[in-house]
Amino acid sequence: MPVATPDQYAEMLDRAKAGGFAYPAFNVSSSQTIHAVLQGLTEAGSDGIIQVTTGGADYFAGQTVKARATGALAFAKFATEVAKSYPVTVALHTDHCPKDALAGFVEPLIAASEEEVKAGRNPIFQSHMWDGSAVPLAENIEIAKDLLPRMKAINAILEVEIGVVGGEEDGVAHEGSNEALYTTFGDVDQAVQALGLGEQGRYIAALTFGNVHGVYKPGGVKLRPELLGEIQQQVAAKYGTGAKPLDLVFHGGSGSTDEEIALAVANGVVKMNIDTDTQYAYTRAIADYMFKNYDGVLKVDGEVGNKKLYDPRAWGKVAETAMAARVVESTRQLGSYGQSKS
Repeated sequence: MPVATPDQYAEMLDRAKAGGFAYPAFNVSSSQTIHAVLQGLTEAGSDGIIQVTTGGADYFAGQTVKARATGALAFAKFATEVAKSYPVTVALHTDHCPKDALAGFVEPLIAASEEEVKAGRNPIFQSHMWDGSAVPLAENIEIAKDLLPRMKAINAILEVEIGVVGGEEDGVAHEGSNEALYTTFGDVDQAVQALGLGEQGRYIAALTFGNVHGVYKPGGVKLRPELLGEIQQQVAAKYGTGAKPLDLVFHGGSGSTDEEIALAVANGVVKMNIDTDTQYAYTRAIADYMFKNYDGVLKVDGEVGNKKLYDPRAWGKVAETAMAARVVESTRQLGSYGQSKS
């Protein structure tokens, strides 16, 4: 199916919240990982989100080039074209853009979408993330407030982070007290006062409840997904809205239990980022393949190896299939399995 239109993407998020499930948002860095996501979503009968970080976009552009806006546009064009061959709907998103990357990443991409919309077409990306977690909250919100009208004008959605996700992802790292990992109602209230609740443009919010990027075992991080429900109730009470007025995003979910994920979704999470787990599934399959086919992929003792085994397509298919299986697992955890309307 074609990549989601802005209206389709908005409807996807609305349907997720109403239906009590969330969409997995998979970070990719190559054509193979794009296909792995599309394959997995198809096997799961789930729509979803494909996203790219600054580092991923750099890699798409060429490892020696470091032209992340170019790389992001290349990613979007490739994904938009190949997605037509799969029977699911996906949205395209840019992940984690800190302040020092705005001018070279998100802002040029918004400008490119503005030209598309001016020509009567859809935006290139359906949403962009501004990650202001490393700057003071007031500055974070002020930059979001500046970006939101441009996003609204191209009918795209802004993702903001109110709070701090620990750990590191593609160069965006946070160290500090444990208290900083838990968003407060006061933090959220400042954001709502500045950004509204959709009337100034739609946004989704990554509130933090102990989240940490990277690898950890269940129990290694103290998550408090009930905090999301408490904040939703406080916002609803102050602003007189219905239940769960905020559309929420779950970052740093590796190692989370099914129960923690389910509670976060029940409290309004409509998008959960998946990266570490799919990276591992992809690379683990390659390592297994290489060990099992050692003599075939290397020129051992003067031999020439087995071309059918060291052809990158041979082990690439294995890696894609393994990553696709992890994609399916994510859809089951989030409840989007079998929910595609495509």
